[in-house]
Amino acid sequence: MTSDPVEPARQARKPRLRIDTDAEAVERDLSRLVLTLVELLRQLVERQSVRRMEQGDLSDEQIEQLGMTLMRLEEAMEELCDRFGLEPSDLNLDLGPLGSLLPKD
Repeated sequence: MTSDPVEPARQARKPRLRIDTDAEAVERDLSRLVLTLVELLRQLVERQSVRRMEQGDLSDEQIEQLGMTLMRLEEAMEELCDRFGLEPSDLNLDLGPLGSLLPKD
């Protein structure tokens, strides 16, 4: 049986496939991504609701219900941001040349 003297050198140069990460940083970044998506959807629903209201597609009862629902969702988003130590501005991802993900209010 002949051993290959180059083999140990190849193994030493192999890149490590495991990434050492900080569990808290991963949780925070994942939370930021999920909350960003929820905030994007919340803003889209809010804009669509305003359009429908302005077009007269909604009854007074529906307008009231939508308003309360959107207020509760905004409050829940604020609570989740507080829980994960995020500011609302942290949810606005920079897309490079495309600009930011969320419109600046």
